[in-house]
Amino acid sequence: MMGAPASSSPASSILIVEDSDTQAMQLRLLLEQEGYSVERVTSAEAALDQMARAQPDLLVVDYHLPGMNGDELVRLVRMNGQTRALPVLMLTGGASRDLERHGLDSGASAYVPKSAESALLLGRLRALLRQRRPEGGAAGVEGFRRARMLLVSAADDAAPFRDMLTGEGYELGVAADPAGAEQMLARGGIDCVVVDVDGAGFDGFAFCRDLDARRGGGFEIVALGQPRAGGDLALQGFAAGADDVLAKAEERETLAARIRAVVRRKFARDEEARHAEHERQRESALAAARAEAEGAEALSLANRELAAANAQLSSTQAQLIQAAKMASLGELVAGIAHEINNPLAFILAHQATVQRLIGEARGGMTGLEAAKLDRAADRLGSMQAGLARIQQLVVKLRRFSRLDEGDRVMTDIPESIEAVVTLLAPKLGDAILIERRYDAIPTLRCSAALINQVVMNILSNAADVLPHGGRIGIETRMADGRYEIVIGDSGPGVPEEARGRIFEPFYTTKDIGVGTGLGLAIAYGVVRSHGGEIGIGTSLLGGAEFTIAVPVESA
Repeated sequence: MMGAPASSSPASSILIVEDSDTQAMQLRLLLEQEGYSVERVTSAEAALDQMARAQPDLLVVDYHLPGMNGDELVRLVRMNGQTRALPVLMLTGGASRDLERHGLDSGASAYVPKSAESALLLGRLRALLRQRRPEGGAAGVEGFRRARMLLVSAADDAAPFRDMLTGEGYELGVAADPAGAEQMLARGGIDCVVVDVDGAGFDGFAFCRDLDARRGGGFEIVALGQPRAGGDLALQGFAAGADDVLAKAEERETLAARIRAVVRRKFARDEEARHAEHERQRESALAAARAEAEGAEALSLANRELAAANAQLSSTQAQLIQAAKMASLGELVAGIAHEINNPLAFILAHQATVQRLIGEARGGMTGLEAAKLDRAADRLGSMQAGLARIQQLVVKLRRFSRLDEGDRVMTDIPESIEAVVTLLAPKLGDAILIERRYDAIPTLRCSAALINQVVMNILSNAADVLPHGGRIGIETRMADGRYEIVIGDSGPGVPEEARGRIFEPFYTTKDIGVGTGLGLAIAYGVVRSHGGEIGIGTSLLGGAEFTIAVPVESA
């Protein structure tokens, strides 16, 4: 038997989510023999309720569960700031690689098949526990909770939407009319109100306007209805103050994704408010300590603590601003890619049909008519090449839109860099030459922010210092067990006196009103979160050179 955890420290708590009594008992006995404290529930919904009472140190989830699946549970866990860093081990009895990919894409920390040996399972589990947050398992902190939804509808065609909300694991209340909804809202705690604007007996748009006039940021509003000609559903919904407008005819997965986006925005705003209140209390405590301090030494100490709190507040503010900006950009890019992709698929399908019919019509023809058909076939070939370029652009847009994936996954670095270069093409223009040299291994386990935020900020800054054109070099290489991304330019460089402050929040060398001073500060924070370093020097091209170095194993 493997050695149990040391008795000098409290036993790590593990929550098992497994509907099979036999498999749950076997796993529980194995873990308890190793000295762990184990709780078991049979469904994802029960797991959400259990974590609302106390957070475990680690979550072991079966992929296939009754009701909400394991990957859906993991997505809810990752949406909440209090449980975002909770280690999650995904289990499944299936042998499909797609299950592993879906589990990891949902946010699971690791994946182990149920057929694996006990030693592998325990080894994977111990590795995850070593990375757990310091306060793991502690009670009394604002813990995990399910989002609370209120559906205002008496219409029969809203039943599938109601079932979708329940299946997604939300706490759902249903009111048949505004009067019933007001009673539920009076109790507080509602995160999102979904108003069926097709409901009989009340004006749904008028109720949305009433909610918007007095909500004060306490909840999100979503208008739900049947599509109307000319897009009137969306126009009327947004005019009434709704944060999003959903059509009942949309596919279930699309509706679920839109609701998840609304809930993420609500939780992000709540987290920002909690942080602001925490900082307010911290500043009040520091002010009280300074007022009560006696002597120069006590006053000096209070001043240092206040300076540290202000520095932390500035850094956090910069991160919140950048996170909101990147989230909005991701949603915008995803929407544009979707709108382009649908008509593009239609055109590609019909283009192939037309090309085939011209080829059939050309057979046996001679003279002028044959020449015309040949010229038409050539034009179709040119069209196909142009459409293929648009299709590649859509792929890159969709890849870049995954900005809210905070978990570290195997990422194709050159491919991700090329997606960023494509998005910056209007800013880079034809006068700036991009020189590439990808010598490192192509894949790295990292978060999407390492490329989407860090590389984009540095490339954007390089383009800013080359208004009349120039060269930008991008290189990847391996050095001393670290993965390095080097970006240099042929611009004027960064003065020595500015290099010591260039990564500070809100510090900028650009003109007033041009730069915010947040880009490199965010880049510094993202690289440090990977256990890496970012440095600045002089490029062989003559300008500034930024080196991003991330340890391969820790990444």
